[in-house]
Amino acid sequence: MKYFIQGLLLGISYVAPIGMQNLYVINSAMSNKKTDAYKIAFITIFFDISLAITCFWGIGTIIERLKVLKIFVLLVGCIVVIYIGLNLILSTTYINRKAAVEKNLTKTIASCFIVTWMNPQAIIDGSLLLGGFKASMSYENSGFFIFGSCTASFFWFIFLTTIVSIFKHSFNKKSIRIINIICGIVIIYYGLKLGLNFIQELSNTKFIDNLLNYIIVKGSEHIC
Repeated sequence: MKYFIQGLLLGISYVAPIGMQNLYVINSAMSNKKTDAYKIAFITIFFDISLAITCFWGIGTIIERLKVLKIFVLLVGCIVVIYIGLNLILSTTYINRKAAVEKNLTKTIASCFIVTWMNPQAIIDGSLLLGGFKASMSYENSGFFIFGSCTASFFWFIFLTTIVSIFKHSFNKKSIRIINIICGIVIIYYGLKLGLNFIQELSNTKFIDNLLNYIIVKGSEHIC
């Protein structure tokens, strides 16, 4: 029980701060019927738990060892995240949009996957945070810990969806539009941050210098 509670508290502190997942769930709860909003919440929970389990067992180690993979993930994540933010700002959202989830279930699943698994910062931070705790406990205790962390994810997104769904009728279309713009700007900020991390990683690995040297050497061989 001790390790379950530790995992529960860590899970709440990790998932609760406003991030891409929370913004997506909030926007979905504001824009859809309650039943549809819960469907999105459950899909998000599935991907969040799968990411937590994967991070717990060491995906961050692979990324840290393969610098090229890390650079690629940061670049793709930057582009995708900025696209999501721009799309949210430019889109028009209404309360209780009819059958939004049923008509676009595949798109909804893809969106939930993107805001979870296409966020390199979440993968790296989650791996370092969860992986650090895993290294400090036995195999038996680690099972209780990750179960507590996954439980936190379940309760948080259900709680968030419930609260937003209850109070969403206090907002009109204009206020929802403002919320969408704010959420979009925050998401774009995350994307730009990933882009900065991408540039820093390129600089640290001297990837550009190595590429230029390779081109110069090949060019000289071709001339000769």
